[in-house]
Amino acid sequence: QATSRKKMIDKLNIADIKPSSRRYPAIIFEREREAGDQILNIDKLSASLDGEVLFKDVHLNLAKGDKVVVYSKDSRATTAFYQIINGKEKADTGKYSWGVTTSQSYLPLDNSEYFNNKLTLVDWLRQWATTEEEREEVYIRGFLGKMIFSGEEALKTANVLSGGEKVRCMLSRMMMMRANVLMLDEPTNHLDLESITAFNNSLKNFKGTVLFTTHDHEFAQTVANRVVELTPNGVIDRYMTFDEYMNDKKIKEQREKIYAVAV
Repeated sequence: QATSRKKMIDKLNIADIKPSSRRYPAIIFEREREAGDQILNIDKLSASLDGEVLFKDVHLNLAKGDKVVVYSKDSRATTAFYQIINGKEKADTGKYSWGVTTSQSYLPLDNSEYFNNKLTLVDWLRQWATTEEEREEVYIRGFLGKMIFSGEEALKTANVLSGGEKVRCMLSRMMMMRANVLMLDEPTNHLDLESITAFNNSLKNFKGTVLFTTHDHEFAQTVANRVVELTPNGVIDRYMTFDEYMNDKKIKEQREKIYAVAV
């Protein structure tokens, strides 16, 4: 058998073997500095849209290293939550405060505002450079290359990108910002399986704090150690995996009660 295999190998012409076209991005989230113990404190936060309550009375104290799946039956609620804690929208009531040692980066559901320009991707990413070294093209191309924008692709302009390319750009931006708190609203939208796999692993390995919302069950189950569910009648907050949360009888009863209350 060994001889026949050797004959087969001898017959192979290396030039005829097509390389795999599956390219795995290198998503690696580093932190510029470690955060202290105070990450995020939220008190009595509520939000509504056109008179409809999205969530109310949200109290939350985020601990260092928490990886929280923020969940709601209404996806508008989770998006409003991120927009509020990132200072992009106003809450109806309540307040939030970030710890002084935290730095945040945010991947919004709608990233279109970031791409209303004709900058090349190198110049686009340079907008978030904070030092001379970071402003250099070689440095910026390093981050774009990790997200599989190499050579000529790094000279595409921001306004012609596909949905998936925009998300990959936003991830390059997040990697370059080296924040210690990451917020991700449906990050797997528009991404292929290779990117999702790399992303999933990078969040599991990230030493900082993560708040994320996803329809990807495996993503939620493998990354999160805490579940926060936003409802029009308050919040349910548990330190457990997503599957444990969804299968827990007591929580099921609590969810039924909380959703049954007339708003």
